[in-house]
Amino acid sequence: MRIAFYAPLKPPTHRTPSGDWRVAGLLMEALTRAGHRVELASTFRSYDRDGDATRQAALRDQGLALGRGLARHWREGPAASRPDLWFTYHVYYKAPDWLGPETSAALGIPYVIAEASYAPRRAGGAWAIGHGATADAVRRAALVLSPTRYDVHCLEPLVEARERILLLPPFLNATPFRAAAEARVQHRARLAAAHRIDTSAPWIVVAAMMRSGDKLASYRALAGALARLTDLPWRLVVAGDGPARAEVEAVIGAAAPGRAHFLGELGLAELAGAYAASDLCAWPAVNEAYGMALLEAQAAGVPVVACALRGVPDVVEDGRTGLLVAPGDDEAFAQGLRKLLIDEARRAALGRAAAAFARGARSIGAAAERLGLALARVTAEAART
Repeated sequence: MRIAFYAPLKPPTHRTPSGDWRVAGLLMEALTRAGHRVELASTFRSYDRDGDATRQAALRDQGLALGRGLARHWREGPAASRPDLWFTYHVYYKAPDWLGPETSAALGIPYVIAEASYAPRRAGGAWAIGHGATADAVRRAALVLSPTRYDVHCLEPLVEARERILLLPPFLNATPFRAAAEARVQHRARLAAAHRIDTSAPWIVVAAMMRSGDKLASYRALAGALARLTDLPWRLVVAGDGPARAEVEAVIGAAAPGRAHFLGELGLAELAGAYAASDLCAWPAVNEAYGMALLEAQAAGVPVVACALRGVPDVVEDGRTGLLVAPGDDEAFAQGLRKLLIDEARRAALGRAAAAFARGARSIGAAAERLGLALARVTAEAART
């Protein structure tokens, strides 16, 4: 099929890397692997960070006009150039989809959403316009692909048939992480020399952007746990950068004086090397949808300690690929880290299972197969009706 792809929060061509940016690219790659021709329909961003109703209304009007223009362009152009299906990634109250529903209806093609988040408590609030548009988009979608079981519960009341919601767990292309794991010794030696990291102690790796809000809250929670582990030998390796870097360095430095090494923002190959060089990954994942970094670490053969919050249990298998603890409990998080810091054999066993999990069930190949079957079902149903 010819698929029109759209990401209202952040297009895959955006210059600033993030989890959303990576997932959008992975979805396009998976759709291509499934045998489809994927084209980016628009780079229009509908994101409103501050809950500004005037801005939301302006974005709505602009988005609807763009959608009408796209539909007109395709209707007036050659039939062979028209999309057979519209695919939108990540729809929620701050970044609704103003293009997809109307354009799909005008062209008479199926409308599909991957990762829709719907929070009933947002009704009537500062993002009421985006909240209402998200509900409308979900109702009109022929298929909603949800990456987590957590989101499914809120989406079910919006759809007429439960079959219109399909679980598509987070996935990745494990190739660079597998390659990095195979060169673990070299990566560890290189980072140790460049950043003067003690190789005799276990390394705890963190990969996250540094910004205010939930990311900073996770760094603070991590610091609270690390402060309880100063009786053990370990080093913290932090990959990431952002406007809150000074605050992050201060809070981590106070909790673990002389033990943290900040690598800054890394490209994919360097990031994979940092994971592979480490012994375990730690991240509280405060308010995160699921945490792609946790899956990346596992693909490099590194076990994870995280909080059992929202979609994290769909990314980390507790007791098999890592340890999950109760959210908001620094002591429990510290104890989870302690268990793995003092038990090298258990770390290794969890790491092997983590690699198999990320490279198998959570591989881009498995996702492409699942996507192919799901979209075939959607188009067959559209043809019948």
